[in-house]
Amino acid sequence: MTILEKLLTILDNELHLKGEALNFTEDTKLRGSLLQLDSMAIVSVITALEEQLGFEFPEDQLDGAIFESVGSLVSCVTRLLSTDNAAGASV
Repeated sequence: MTILEKLLTILDNELHLKGEALNFTEDTKLRGSLLQLDSMAIVSVITALEEQLGFEFPEDQLDGAIFESVGSLVSCVTRLLSTDNAAGASV
């Protein structure tokens, strides 16, 4: 399963979209387009991403722009996963 597919599954589950998110593309707008994506839902999505993908969002990098679109979220998660893996490899 790709990062995009995992992310869409997490969005679908956390936002209770009943399969709708599984059809999103990287161009799909999130912030301002999904009523379900309020501040509490963002916390739930971040927590689920951390738990299911095994990384931690640094607080100083949490920014509303991350949730601008599916693509911006995928880019952020990909970057954090590669940073986390690189840090783990150097230990």
